[in-house]
Amino acid sequence: MPSKRIPVVAGWFTEDGTEEDFRLLGTRCPLCSSVFFPPQKGLCRNPGCTGGELAEVPLSRHGTVWSYTDGRYRPPAPYLSDPEVPWEPYTLVAVELAAERMVVLGQAAPGVGVGDLAVGMTVEAVPGVMDAGPGDDGAVRTTWHWRPVAAGSAGGAA
Repeated sequence: MPSKRIPVVAGWFTEDGTEEDFRLLGTRCPLCSSVFFPPQKGLCRNPGCTGGELAEVPLSRHGTVWSYTDGRYRPPAPYLSDPEVPWEPYTLVAVELAAERMVVLGQAAPGVGVGDLAVGMTVEAVPGVMDAGPGDDGAVRTTWHWRPVAAGSAGGAA
């Protein structure tokens, strides 16, 4: 029986569909076209804009590595982590989205380490899973990861 899938943060990424359809979700001002991630509720935060209600928009699937690092320590609460399980380092990637030109932080896909990344490299957002901690209800916590794109396969698509 498949586990229930629960997004780590609801409304920040698509939850259904294929890997190719996966997108981070943001909001865009209808007046000044400012884009926000994570998605914002209410009015535009651009101080020079009098725009109204923000609209949800899918963000670029591809971007370029702006910076990256490895996390070699167990983060403190509220991070969900079972203290009985040995800690495994992870890789964080800051990615400048292709169309929006904004930087979004996230973990690299499993198996992708700092040795696999380079500033300026093209990466794509893909669905991911975050481990659940003690008291887990059996649900799979979903998130996004950044994965390097093979040369020539990004096709310039956003």
